[in-house]
Amino acid sequence: MTSRDHDLEAFVERAGWGGATITPLAGDASTRRYDRLVQPDGMRAVLMDAPPAKGNDIRPFTRIAAYLAGIGLSAPRIFAQDDRRGFLLLEDLGDDLFARVLEREPQREAALYEAAVDVLVHLHRAPPPPLATYDAATLTSLTAPTFDWYQFGIAGEIDDDARTEFSKLFEKHLAPLDTQPKVLIQRDYHAENLLWLPDREGLARVGVLDFQDAVLGHTAYDLVSLLQDARRDVPPELERQMIDHFLDQSPHDRERFTMAYAVLGAQRNLRILGVFSWLCLRDGKAHYIDLIPRVWGHVQTNLKHPALADLAKHIHQSLPPPTSDALTLLRSKCATFPDR
Repeated sequence: MTSRDHDLEAFVERAGWGGATITPLAGDASTRRYDRLVQPDGMRAVLMDAPPAKGNDIRPFTRIAAYLAGIGLSAPRIFAQDDRRGFLLLEDLGDDLFARVLEREPQREAALYEAAVDVLVHLHRAPPPPLATYDAATLTSLTAPTFDWYQFGIAGEIDDDARTEFSKLFEKHLAPLDTQPKVLIQRDYHAENLLWLPDREGLARVGVLDFQDAVLGHTAYDLVSLLQDARRDVPPELERQMIDHFLDQSPHDRERFTMAYAVLGAQRNLRILGVFSWLCLRDGKAHYIDLIPRVWGHVQTNLKHPALADLAKHIHQSLPPPTSDALTLLRSKCATFPDR
């Protein structure tokens, strides 16, 4: 048993959960680990192990959780925390992730997505807490992995000139969003991070997770995250319906909003292309390669917006499409660049 294991065991004991059984929960792409604790009387909690030595800080999670709960949303309650060591004991909101519910009951898709959109509308009406801002320069820099890892993984090199020109074009398209109102965006607001809680009422029926990286940004960002999911197909007609449902409740100019939705959709999905390639090439997580064609499809959908014609032309000239041969090549290189 490592010293961290001892620290974790002591934390659980101090929190009054020493007699609980511990079962690992499915992880994510981060360096955090999650376990479910079950007391002899059946009471449950989730244990988050977020080692500071690996760049984790649990304080943003607890601050945002308190903020979300304070405006009536279902973020996990904090039972115990150790900021210095990176341990949290959280309310267990269960296993009914939207993605799992929809596997069992696909007929509920529209209702669940409508509930998720309603949460965003409510969130955007609340004064946000002080946070860093996703401005044009930041959003542009976050697309760098597209060239550093996706292009590099398939082509074997990085076209620096194409990368520089891409950044200039992208920042130009993103810059007008800097003057528009900012709201709290959770960044990964999608079916694998939303829980269905039917025993609660109204907006509280949607449990929210994975919000520790929240920033201030455009109102379209989390809607893109929800409707252009990297892990499951959202029918185009449902995407249109949910955009309409959002706009029916929000004071946005439709043309201006759909432009923002397209450019942020391109940004987000290009970033994900790079991140998934990075997770394969650096960390050996080859299963992320299977998701790339869907993400590439989202990029292409967003680039069809007439205002993005110059960006679309540049991307089609500089980034290789994820053909089956290209993905086979990328998969063959998994875990070959751990120190890059």
